Amino acid sequence: MAAQEAQTVRAPSPTARLPLGRGWRRATLIVHIVSAGAWIGIDVIVAVLVLTGRYGGSGDVRGLAYRALATFVVWPMLTSGLVCLASGVVLGLGTKWGLLRYWWVAIKLTLNLILCSLILVALQPGMGEVDDYGRTLAAGGAPDPGRVSDLFYPPAVSLTALTLATVLAVTKPWGRVRRRG
Repeated sequence: MAAQEAQTVRAPSPTARLPLGRGWRRATLIVHIVSAGAWIGIDVIVAVLVLTGRYGGSGDVRGLAYRALATFVVWPMLTSGLVCLASGVVLGLGTKWGLLRYWWVAIKLTLNLILCSLILVALQPGMGEVDDYGRTLAAGGAPDPGRVSDLFYPPAVSLTALTLATVLAVTKPWGRVRRRG
């Protein structure tokens, strides 16, 4: 029993700024992985809705896809991105990897900040127009498809960046960031 207790109590890393115990580190890592998985899943749903809106059979189906995109996508995606960011920052501060100590962590942090910013700056402001487009389409109108043609880019860019972040987390390439003295 004493040997088992000795295994569960681990000294914090001397390089960690916010030392996490084993249980907290695991819990934070689980939250980080689940939020990243949710973010990827939401991006896949965005891609399906965009493709259904563009190539779906009837105007009703296509309009509903655009309306669902405008109504349900932005805030869950942003929430999962921010939870992923917060848990990643806690892991960076609480483990030997640090926030800016290793290239792969710094790049993942940068990708997360860019993607969360793009959700707010590029995606969210156009959702009203996407909803209007979907309503017009469902009502039998023939709106200009150029109004929603840029919707192919968000899931493509985000899925590419999130795949790169996943690869970086698994492979941990490039080593430490060199500090200039």
